[in-house]
Amino acid sequence: MKLINKQFGLQSFLILWSSQAISSLGSAMTSFALIIWVYKQQGTVLSITTLAVCSYLPYVLFCFAAGTLADRWNKKKIMLVSDFVSALGTLTVLLLFSTASLRIWHLYVVNTILSFMNAFQNPAATVAVTLIAPKEQYVRISGMQAFSNSLVTILTPALATTLFAFGGIQTVFIIDLISFAVAFTALLFFIKIPVGMGNSSANKESFLKSCFVGLNFLREHKAIWKIILFFSFINLLASMAGNGIMPAMVLARTSDNQTILGLVSSSIGIGTLAGSILVTVIKPAKSKTKVIFLSCAISFLLCDMLWGIGRNVVIWVFAAFAGNLPLPFLSANLTTIMRTKVPIEMQGRVFSTRNTFQYITIPIGLFFGGFLADRIFEPFMLNASSVQLILSMLVGTGKGSGMALIFLITGTVGFCTSLLSLKNPIYKSLDL
Repeated sequence: MKLINKQFGLQSFLILWSSQAISSLGSAMTSFALIIWVYKQQGTVLSITTLAVCSYLPYVLFCFAAGTLADRWNKKKIMLVSDFVSALGTLTVLLLFSTASLRIWHLYVVNTILSFMNAFQNPAATVAVTLIAPKEQYVRISGMQAFSNSLVTILTPALATTLFAFGGIQTVFIIDLISFAVAFTALLFFIKIPVGMGNSSANKESFLKSCFVGLNFLREHKAIWKIILFFSFINLLASMAGNGIMPAMVLARTSDNQTILGLVSSSIGIGTLAGSILVTVIKPAKSKTKVIFLSCAISFLLCDMLWGIGRNVVIWVFAAFAGNLPLPFLSANLTTIMRTKVPIEMQGRVFSTRNTFQYITIPIGLFFGGFLADRIFEPFMLNASSVQLILSMLVGTGKGSGMALIFLITGTVGFCTSLLSLKNPIYKSLDL
């Protein structure tokens, strides 16, 4: 393994990282523009969260088996095919919009197909990074990935809004397609990923047996299994509120002010950008699990709870920045634990099994978040009652106050759960 890392060094990773970041920016701008378009068409939280549900549900349902195929098949080819299908999805939306034929259900179908392809793309890309990057650089590499992700989050609202205003949504789609071409060309011609490494055991097993290898591995390693179940619950809370209903809450409380939504969304990226820079340059922590749980608790406290009680753009922007700054520390340390504790030949299957259990709660949370906002919390906060009067002192009144209450509840539960998990001794084995 050391020989392979020296041969390929960081050159392939840097090309992959930078080109995929460009493609991610294009895709993120398309997603941002479509959220605004859908909200204008329907005006409901559920219409936005359903888009996200379609983007997650096929992924978590199929990645369990897709991880086995990722261990068996050529990682580079999987990534190329997945990227190509994603580009076809954007092209389809562009053609439908240009002919005035685009409907919201079209977006649900496209997102579902892209989510299915992502079930193969994600484990293949994860293992590819493990193969081409030196082990001692795993934490910094995770920080670099968080850096690019946060930079995408910062740039997306401003660029998407500008392109939307001056060139229309078609321009956003075209830029997305150009960014795909850059990433596809870089992956095809300039990135070398070792082949034939770490998949011999997967090839010898039957497909069905191989699918359960990841599950058996996790159940045998209790600490890893428990931390995955912890984040399954955390993802349920985060998806019920978080970025799922944040755009709708901000638009509802600002009379559809897209500029303010852009400021809040960009502040999320600035926070993660600052955190990712710190992760990349500072010395890795000895106790990775302590960093993980403290980062999670701080994020719920400063982001969700402040979004719940905040009633103006200043508080929302601060909460977006401060609450997302710890997340790169969480992600980098969690990823490092997984990459160092799981053998390379099993990573595709183990990571896919992890993703199934860790992310299956996201579409559930997104659906219930939208449903609860539209059908329960928003109507409740708009009708006068003794309980509503007390709660309004915390989250205010009017449109958006019901969503703010959801933020306050999920933030409080997430904060307390994270601190309680910090004291569980089972996680100490992950720091060894």
